[in-house]
Amino acid sequence: MKLNQIKPAKGSRKVGKRLGQGLGSGNGKTAGRGQKGQKSRSGYSKGSSWEGGRSRLVMRLPKRGFNKVGLIYQIINLKDLNMFEVGATVNAESLKAKGLIKSLRKPIKLLADGEVSVSGLMLDVDAHSAAAGKALEAVGGRLSQQKEGN
Repeated sequence: MKLNQIKPAKGSRKVGKRLGQGLGSGNGKTAGRGQKGQKSRSGYSKGSSWEGGRSRLVMRLPKRGFNKVGLIYQIINLKDLNMFEVGATVNAESLKAKGLIKSLRKPIKLLADGEVSVSGLMLDVDAHSAAAGKALEAVGGRLSQQKEGN
């Protein structure tokens, strides 16, 4: 027996319907799609959520849960402040100049990741965590705003 002599079992393979092969084929002209309409066109797909034109179920159900859209802060960590000089004033412009933030318009938040070794820094940020504020003040730094945990 050779590979070119192997045939599938009788009835296991079904020949596909040949559409659009002329009027005598039985599936010519409109190729079994009927006359006009969306379903007769190429590219038609009604989608899994289509419900015959009425509002989809996912749109009709009530929305529940926590959906607050809050401020999106640019994050600065304590370890990032080590690139500044002793006694420097750190604000949005100086952070942008060092490449630590991307935008001057978005608010900045200081977080307590890492340790700061530079003393006497004066920080002007929009928010900070309580731990970051304590760690900065422990090395002689000051925060211009006093909101904690925002």
